[in-house]
Amino acid sequence: MSQESPSRYTITAALPYTNGPIHIGHLAGVYVPADIYARYQRLQGKDVAFICGSDEHGFAIPMKAKKEGVSPQDIIDKYHGIIKKSFEDFGISFNNYSRTSAKVHHETASAFFEKLYHQGDFIEEATEQLYDAEANQFLADRFVTGTCPKCSFEAAYGDQCENCGSSLNATDLINPKSTISGAVPTLKKTKHWFLPLDKYEDFLKKWILKDHKSDWKPNVYGQCKSWIDDGLKPRAVTRDLDWGIPVPVEGGEGKVLYVWFDAPIGYISSTKEWAKREDKDWEPYWKDENTKMLHFIGKDNIVFHCIIFPSMLKAHGDYILPENVPANEFLNLEGNKLSTSKNWAVWLHEYLADFPDMQDVLRYTLTANAPETKDNDFTWKDFQARNNNELVAIFGNFINRVTVLTHKYYDGQVPQPSAFSAIDTETLESVKAFPKTLTDSLERYRFREASQELLNLARLGNKYLADEEPWKLIKTDEERTKTVMYVALQIAAALAVLSEPFLPFTSGKLSSILAVTSSGVEMSWNDVATKETLLPTGHIIHKSELLFRKIEDKEIEAQLEKLEATKKQNEHMNKEVAPQKATITFDDFTKLDMRVGTILEAEKMPKANKLLVLKVDTGIDTRTIVSGIAESFTPEDIVGKQVTVLVNLAPRKLRGVESQGMILMTENKDGKLVFVNPDEAEVDNGTNIS
Repeated sequence: MSQESPSRYTITAALPYTNGPIHIGHLAGVYVPADIYARYQRLQGKDVAFICGSDEHGFAIPMKAKKEGVSPQDIIDKYHGIIKKSFEDFGISFNNYSRTSAKVHHETASAFFEKLYHQGDFIEEATEQLYDAEANQFLADRFVTGTCPKCSFEAAYGDQCENCGSSLNATDLINPKSTISGAVPTLKKTKHWFLPLDKYEDFLKKWILKDHKSDWKPNVYGQCKSWIDDGLKPRAVTRDLDWGIPVPVEGGEGKVLYVWFDAPIGYISSTKEWAKREDKDWEPYWKDENTKMLHFIGKDNIVFHCIIFPSMLKAHGDYILPENVPANEFLNLEGNKLSTSKNWAVWLHEYLADFPDMQDVLRYTLTANAPETKDNDFTWKDFQARNNNELVAIFGNFINRVTVLTHKYYDGQVPQPSAFSAIDTETLESVKAFPKTLTDSLERYRFREASQELLNLARLGNKYLADEEPWKLIKTDEERTKTVMYVALQIAAALAVLSEPFLPFTSGKLSSILAVTSSGVEMSWNDVATKETLLPTGHIIHKSELLFRKIEDKEIEAQLEKLEATKKQNEHMNKEVAPQKATITFDDFTKLDMRVGTILEAEKMPKANKLLVLKVDTGIDTRTIVSGIAESFTPEDIVGKQVTVLVNLAPRKLRGVESQGMILMTENKDGKLVFVNPDEAEVDNGTNIS
């Protein structure tokens, strides 16, 4: 049940975890759609609090710190800085970007816990939790993997199966394994506080399954229904860790608030921080029924924002509930799942360096290809095509023609139109309809659809110019040309306004070209639909400049090469190493007679693709060795090469040629054979290797 005219909007975007930078999957799933919606509401004059911040607790932070040999504080400071700057440079228009290490957050989360504790909303009990004896610590759910008990997926996490979407407890997993040490965890008793989610089933059934059946996205509603139908269970809100917010009640020593409990409270503390800075009252944004609250998240966060956090808010009693949680699915990269740990990603801060002043190209591509109802794939070729064939060829081309012709014919002045023809009137009425068309899409969280409607406005302008041909008309009918250019300039002005949520940098540049900040010309979203004239006669526009540039093939090839290098590195790192062979004695080893030798001659074995016939000086003698290295080396490559030879290997005939030994080889990360040979030059042939 949607609110028609809320007094204000509280828009939250999922708190990014500070164990790595922001990548395009985060942008497509959460931050770009949230920013579009916040900007759109502001353009309509709405009171908006767009809130986010860094999620800096949880066990992954000290684990990463340990791996890098630094403190947890060093890790969160590093990535909070990178993330915050990336968002600013990319134009994500948060009213406030905070962090969960902030004092206001610790105070807010602690007070929230204490209120529920004193109200008796928690269950306190000792339970058996998974414990890694090798690492000497209890395991957070995300640090346990195993087989999902519901779909048999073998790489499910301890809190959720990403294959079937089921919510899990770590102790539910079959064949659990610690991701810290690789050890099989044991069960160890510890005391914790639990939020009894089963107590809120009736509330959730009414609020989600009944009240929001028609207005929540099917993917969100479906996941919620699955969890509720499956029966909710108490969920621990504390953990045995030393990194996080200390449990603020007696008996909480050595324990912290579970990160999923404290992180969503970060929206509240970030709002408090913003309100204090702006001298506002924060409470209406979280406690007034006339506020419309929205959570923008990815699908892996649905359970926390639709089941757990609302149950926390309901238990507290003072807070409103979200009106909608428009979660997106996942974005893949070049056919493979994005992965921070495997470096398979397009990192935002690297994109901004590689494509300076091209924020809007990435915003547009991610919106036009948004994973709104199913997982989608980002490819660099599609990125190039979206830019060159749509932004450059349609949007940019229209604006360039309009501004260039206005300066050529009228020295940059908006001309006085004469009588409008039917096509003029029809075109201007079509322009007026676009705000409602875009609003209809945006209010249903169909950002991909809205981005294409925006492009349709530029298409309308291009078609109008192509049909009217003012560059020809100027030679025969100057008065008619003035009318055509006047209409085209109104379309350009509408684009300057309506593109702002989607392409804020482009909108700013276009507004500057059209000089729409001049007195009496500045426009709002609704002005496009209601004003008869957006750019009045006599208004002077500035010189034309290109809104978008063409992206060349070599730029795309460079990005693909970067990914290919990552792919090879991943293959090398994840390559399975053969297990150790059976143990041998020192006496067994001494039976191997390995010598340094030099290849004197080499030729291909007839009718054999893999074999080379070598003459090798072993220092003992010159002998023939047949080696299966022809696919990695040509004969001329290896003549004169020093090699390691197993000289006392029993002779063996290969294709009629007797081979008297073996050349020792291994593979590099690309799978290419390389010789195992001495590092030092000029080692004498026949020297023993021991």
